[in-house]
Amino acid sequence: MNARLRSSLLAPGLAIVFSAVLCAVVLLVSGANPASALGAMIGQVGEGQVAVDIVNSTAIYMLAALAAAIGFQMNLLNIGIEGQYRVGALVAAIVGGAIVLPPVLHWLVILVVAAVAGAAWATLPAILKVTRGVHEVLSTIMMNAIAFGLAAYLIRRDQFGILVGNNVSTEPIADSGQVPGIEIGDRGTVFGLVFLAVVAAAVYGVVMNRTRFGFELKASGLSPTAAAAGGVNAKKMIVVSLLVSGAVAGLVGMPEILGRDHAYTLNFASGYGFAGIGIALLGRNHPVGIAFGSLLWAFLEKAKGALDNEGVPREIATIMQGSIVLSVVVAYEIVKRMELAAEQRRVGQATGTAEPVGEGAAK
Repeated sequence: MNARLRSSLLAPGLAIVFSAVLCAVVLLVSGANPASALGAMIGQVGEGQVAVDIVNSTAIYMLAALAAAIGFQMNLLNIGIEGQYRVGALVAAIVGGAIVLPPVLHWLVILVVAAVAGAAWATLPAILKVTRGVHEVLSTIMMNAIAFGLAAYLIRRDQFGILVGNNVSTEPIADSGQVPGIEIGDRGTVFGLVFLAVVAAAVYGVVMNRTRFGFELKASGLSPTAAAAGGVNAKKMIVVSLLVSGAVAGLVGMPEILGRDHAYTLNFASGYGFAGIGIALLGRNHPVGIAFGSLLWAFLEKAKGALDNEGVPREIATIMQGSIVLSVVVAYEIVKRMELAAEQRRVGQATGTAEPVGEGAAK
């Protein structure tokens, strides 16, 4: 086994071991038997609509993680995904409920509006970053707060909100704008836009690894100075990456709105943006890793109800999610440092500035 293959397998292997140990410790501290708790969570998947909910949530988490990964490729931390997907969902729901178009065209327009709204919400942080050097973490966090306030204002009944039962929502989207799903008997319906997440992951993988744009993006992230010397406009890549990240973030709420809710409501789901950041770290910004990370995250989120039967607070699942992300970060950092030390030894031996291992002891 060559060194490259060994190191590529060592990092995920260590991550699995670390995460398993940490999760076991968390469950033991909470008074649960790790094996029985995990068994109960796995058994929960076969009950009711849990399996379908996991599939639907996986797609949503994938979109959020892809939005975060695009920023990470540029060494940018887009904390604003939470606000961008909320604004994208709200604006798309308002526009979608106000128009009636032929079926496919209707929901395509809604998707485009969501992406444009998400990108627009990322525009100000991008401009502040390249013109004033304002760190994107600060600007996107503030934009999140503004997004929450804007959403609360626009959904008021004197704006775009209407009273539906005991809830307030935007005007319902007509049937022509709803994306049909796949019914799985009495287990529920898989969102039709699950396939959007799959396509987005495939496009992301191709663009990042097979196109000039992806190369320039990663090169600018690694070293803006070196990228500029090679003819790449690093500032332009910062703006483009944040706008594309915002556009993908704008699509995060679409599977639920077009596949189930058909409107933006007061109890619109939150937290997907922050989860996406953790999943992108968990998947190491790789589309396949993001897919598996999203599946794991959705499993822990939807199957945590089984922990109640084990006498364990379901909030333990959230701690397990954080432990898994921490394990991955630690494992890859350990392997990275090991590879760096090994490379330094090889260079030292090749240039004669360091003695081979064991040579000094023989003298």
